[in-house]
Order: sequence, then C-alpha cells, then structure tokens
Amino acid sequence: MAKYEIFPLRGRSEFIKRAAGWFSSKWNIPEREYAESMIKSLRGAAVPQWYLATAGERIIGGAGVIENDFHNRKDLAPNVCALFVEEPFRGQGVARELLSFLCADMAQKGVNTLYLLTEHTSFYERCGWAYFCTALPDGESEPLRVYVHKQTK
Repeated sequence: MAKYEIFPLRGRSEFIKRAAGWFSSKWNIPEREYAESMIKSLRGAAVPQWYLATAGERIIGGAGVIENDFHNRKDLAPNVCALFVEEPFRGQGVARELLSFLCADMAQKGVNTLYLLTEHTSFYERCGWAYFCTALPDGESEPLRVYVHKQTK
C-alpha cells in the first residue's frame, strides 16, 4: 500500500490552486467554483470544508463538504461531495479513510450529521453510512440515492 496523508485544506492553503484544478478535472465543474468554496473554508465556518489525500506532493484523492450537492432536498445538509480517488490508489482504503477523517473533523466543528448523493450502493454502507431516501439532482429526471452518516460521540 502506498503511503499517503489526509488533511483539511484549511490547514494547507498552499494547495488551493492545485486542488481546485484537480477537482475540476474530475467533476467537470469550473475550477473557479472550487477555488471560491475552498477560500471560504479558510474563514472558520463549519461549511464548506475540503479534504485532500496526498502521496508526497501528488494529490491522490479528495472530498468536500458543502451545503447542498446540487439536488432538490435542500433540507438534507450539509453534503459530502466530489469524493474521488485516483485509479492507482483505489482499493487501498483511501476513500474510506477520507470519509472517516472528514466525518470526525466535521464532528469537531459541531456537525454530527452529513448526507451524500450517489449512484453507488454498497460502498457507503460498508463505510458506516445508511441509505436515507432519494433526491433529484438539479437538471436530471432520475433520482439518486441519499445516504446519511451520524457521528456518535
């Protein structure tokens, strides 16, 4: 298994430009949108937050926490978003550790319940998340699954 580090972006602001470009290349959302959200994460509020997994200087994975991940259930907030792990690092526990790290970090910020929107089924359940309901992504006609994670003390 490759050695990697997971950290909140708010503690390593020198990564913002690279991280914004990296997330943009994975999810096809303008780099500017990621950069603006990442800069907001530096201001001390619980949401938004961004997390990276790096091997040396290489970004190998990441995820964010935003108010709403572009779906019609605005009441289900905040949302984990943009979880991605580079192909060579998949199957090594990076995504699971990213989720665990960000859940614990958000709990320290007073956010004990998180939601996420996905088309995946069993992965999140294996990571301690529970199916909650469906939600309709903005501009789509088919609903996706919403999972919930409640951090216990």
